[in-house]
Amino acid sequence: MSKIMFWQKDEETMPRSELESLQLARLKRLVDYVHTNVPFYRKRLDEASVTSDKIKTLSDIKYIPLTTKEDIRDNYPYGLFAKPMKKIVRIHASSGTTGKPTVVGYTQNDIDMWSDLVARLTMAAGATDDDIVHIAFGYGLFTGALGLHYGLERIGATVVPTSSGNTERNIMLMRDFGTTALVSTPSYAMYIAETAREMGINPKDLKIRLGLFGSEGCSDEFRRKIEDTWGLFATDNYGMSELIGPGVSGECIYRCGMHFAEDHFLPEIINPDTGEVLPRGETGELVITTLTKEGIPLLRYRTKDITSISYDTCECGRTHARMARTHGRSDDMLKIKGVNVFPTQIESVLISIPQVGSNYQIVLDTVNYMDTFVINIELSDGSLLERYSELEGLQQTIRQKLRSTLGLDAKINLVEPKSLQRSAGKAVRVVDNRKR
Repeated sequence: MSKIMFWQKDEETMPRSELESLQLARLKRLVDYVHTNVPFYRKRLDEASVTSDKIKTLSDIKYIPLTTKEDIRDNYPYGLFAKPMKKIVRIHASSGTTGKPTVVGYTQNDIDMWSDLVARLTMAAGATDDDIVHIAFGYGLFTGALGLHYGLERIGATVVPTSSGNTERNIMLMRDFGTTALVSTPSYAMYIAETAREMGINPKDLKIRLGLFGSEGCSDEFRRKIEDTWGLFATDNYGMSELIGPGVSGECIYRCGMHFAEDHFLPEIINPDTGEVLPRGETGELVITTLTKEGIPLLRYRTKDITSISYDTCECGRTHARMARTHGRSDDMLKIKGVNVFPTQIESVLISIPQVGSNYQIVLDTVNYMDTFVINIELSDGSLLERYSELEGLQQTIRQKLRSTLGLDAKINLVEPKSLQRSAGKAVRVVDNRKR
């Protein structure tokens, strides 16, 4: 295990009482800031009769209305910006599946703060200035690549900005450059490993010791499979473009939750159906207030991610709260035949079965007004398709394990290795063709 390291030790180990006093002061200042500079928030706060004077404790944040992704899209492109465009030095945007993207702007102070926050999480995970880091995220309006890029440069690491795609070339560069850390989605890390084997290269023969993964959900079982395949130490980090990008939270070497940068982000957990703030330790939807952002500050932003928060001090010495790895998104939850299902539940079952490969796809449709539920699963060894009794036994095993976990039946299709679509970005795990 790597030694415990900090980028901003005083901030990361601040006593809880001091941290909460700082959060309260920054929250009150933020309410005044957005009331003065963002007409959208001025109207919302006035309608709710909220001023900074009403915020006397952190729990008083409950009086502030929630902000949604739709609010950002409805004010496309710059309606929620708190600074004039001449003060905005960069724009990022997330591509939505429908309608306009969510656009975010950064002042120079935002960029500097962002770099420090990513520096914190990468050092917490074990990255150092000796590392050569291969960034296989797509560059562009997506925040992931440039966010990790600037933060890793901040700590003095050598950054190789290869982007995703052209996987064989990526592998050649990893080998030739002596790459020691990989930034990618978990699914792309496994795809790189598959391609390396086809090239006659054992992923473990490369020098990669650290994986800084993010941008999509990853079960514990899938992470162990990545570690076994690569021989690396895999960590997770969390962020989204609306909040800042990567840097909101990240795992330390003890991997007992992702440490928030609580001096910059104030987290809450709410009931996703009622909006009610839940007691500490309960699982619900993560809501974040950006305490220090200048370009596009957000009050109580609904992330849609389902998680829980621990406020115990970590063994690493960091005092900031830790979020559990997300169970899924409230808007990604599938309701199948009346049962709530998260894709990560299915992944946890499949990864535990040795004959199953690393890729699968859930296909939902409607037949005679009823939901159909099919899971296409790649085998690790295609020759099993010719051994019918073994194949049938495996299908039954998978069905039974899924029924035990989910409480409903699925049709299982076992298919050739590498026959399902691959992606250099986020994996497409669900195809929902149901007629609403």
